[in-house]
Amino acid sequence: MATALQEFLITLKEKLNIIEVAGSYVTLDRRGGSYWACCPFHHEKTPSFAINEADQYYHCFGCGESGDVIKFVREMENIDFMDAVKLLAERAGLQMPQTGFDNQKTAELKRKRDTLLKIMNDCAHFYLDNLNSGKADEHIEYILKRQIPSNLVRSFGLGASLNFNDLPRFLLSKGYSRQDILDSGTVNEVNGRLSDAQGGRLIFPVINAMDEVVAFGGRVLKKTDFAKYKNTKETVLFNKSKTLYNINLLKRLRKTQTIKEVIIVEGYMDTISLYQAGFKNVVASMGTSLTQEQARLIKRYADNVFISYDGDGAGQKANMRGLEILKDEGLNVRVVPLPEGLDPDDVIKQRGPEGYRQCLDCAMPLIDYKLSVLEKGYDMSHTDEKRKFVSDAIKIVRTADSAAEQEELLKNLRDKTGITYESLSRDLQSAPVKEPAAPKSETVRKDNSSVTVKASRFVIAAYLFNAKFAEEDISGIPFCDDVHSIIANYIKSKKLLEERVQPAELFEFFEENTPEYDELCRILDFSDGRLDGQVNEDYFYDCIKKLKIYDLDKAIDALRAQAKNESDVASARRILNEINELIQQKEKLKSGDRK
Repeated sequence: MATALQEFLITLKEKLNIIEVAGSYVTLDRRGGSYWACCPFHHEKTPSFAINEADQYYHCFGCGESGDVIKFVREMENIDFMDAVKLLAERAGLQMPQTGFDNQKTAELKRKRDTLLKIMNDCAHFYLDNLNSGKADEHIEYILKRQIPSNLVRSFGLGASLNFNDLPRFLLSKGYSRQDILDSGTVNEVNGRLSDAQGGRLIFPVINAMDEVVAFGGRVLKKTDFAKYKNTKETVLFNKSKTLYNINLLKRLRKTQTIKEVIIVEGYMDTISLYQAGFKNVVASMGTSLTQEQARLIKRYADNVFISYDGDGAGQKANMRGLEILKDEGLNVRVVPLPEGLDPDDVIKQRGPEGYRQCLDCAMPLIDYKLSVLEKGYDMSHTDEKRKFVSDAIKIVRTADSAAEQEELLKNLRDKTGITYESLSRDLQSAPVKEPAAPKSETVRKDNSSVTVKASRFVIAAYLFNAKFAEEDISGIPFCDDVHSIIANYIKSKKLLEERVQPAELFEFFEENTPEYDELCRILDFSDGRLDGQVNEDYFYDCIKKLKIYDLDKAIDALRAQAKNESDVASARRILNEINELIQQKEKLKSGDRK
């Protein structure tokens, strides 16, 4: 019997069209019976991402990603299953069910998440009330000093922690359990007592793309031995590597205008200053270490990225790996040069919006930036240092995307070092070649599967996608593993009920990131129309023959092993007769026609 949640999911999927949902994230092009786009989950220039409207699922023939409308939103929004359901329910105008979760673990996870969200929301209001209580003079003074106008204080939800004790008392008075309060990350336990994790700091709520408060950042108001900024520890709600500050307002911005580029800064104040100055396409990594998850999140909004970290040498070196991650995700990366020792907030305060715009106009391509950082590590007045610089610079030049770009970079090196272009060109040609990583769009998924697995895969696909020649009763085909048997049983049950086979339903059978789910995705590789024609029909029957012969071989081997251990002559003779019968069936299969 279906649970309330399962019934709700059926209704939800009936209300939604994956084409309309996906079309709000990517540009779709209709070709035949499918819609195509460049895959949003890996970088590619030629579209290999297909959406089947009739069956309501997507599949990328480049990277193998597959799923239904719920999984698509999960991946695009970087949220969990229930959050995706909630988002889609709002889109469809449906009320989420209050009960019906499949198991106790799921129910507890939902309860925990819902409780923590309530705690975070109550904390945000608590901090905001503190700021407006007349007791936060130091916090107000800091806000005025940083020239943050009142409208942005409200937009970003800034608040104040006045001490270490008030917040725990407040949360306990709201009826939250001690454990839930600790699990929220807003409160620490010190010597058995609860203490505000942000005690005394100016508070910056961290809000996700769903407009939910998931964490807090806090800034000290006076010079201390403590860190200047402090973030909430990672929780059920907050994973720093998957979160960007101001992503909620960036999402709102996308609803009103096309975002051509995203500016990435390090921290809260840089974000607010740029936003105030009119650069609303800004997010913060809350540190210099960018992650793949953050890169993918940014790519959903724009293909061009400006990195605007602090102008000190430490900040420049620290972000190099993050820049490579952005590039690997197919983003066009440019680095904004800032005056030494200044951050974006300083530039805005000292030179105004136009001054910062000039910095953006001078943004360097990633490869130019890498060369400029490299140069700072060498004393060019010394010949041996210059040689080392040129040697390392040549390695960077080799990574350029085109011969024309290499040529331009060599000319710049010539002008910088005084070494002839011809000499630099020879060094480039003789430099050891590092094997480049294959672009994700061109990556071929390795398949070391056995002949029988490949045969099972093709046969299942033929039934799943209604190939004209797939007429034999599927229940009579012996599949070699549980995955194919499960799918075969699904197809059989649909045919018995005279219902339409819907591949999208199969995503509910297998857990993500498992060999079973991966096998389903490989089967979906055949959904691109590769099941027509005489050649495929002949191969289909050949695959069935292979599977039946394989099944007979297994049975024969099992009987032979049994015969070896059989001491009773009559029993042994009976087993041998069974073996002979199976061998005859096998030979008949081999010599018979395709059916």
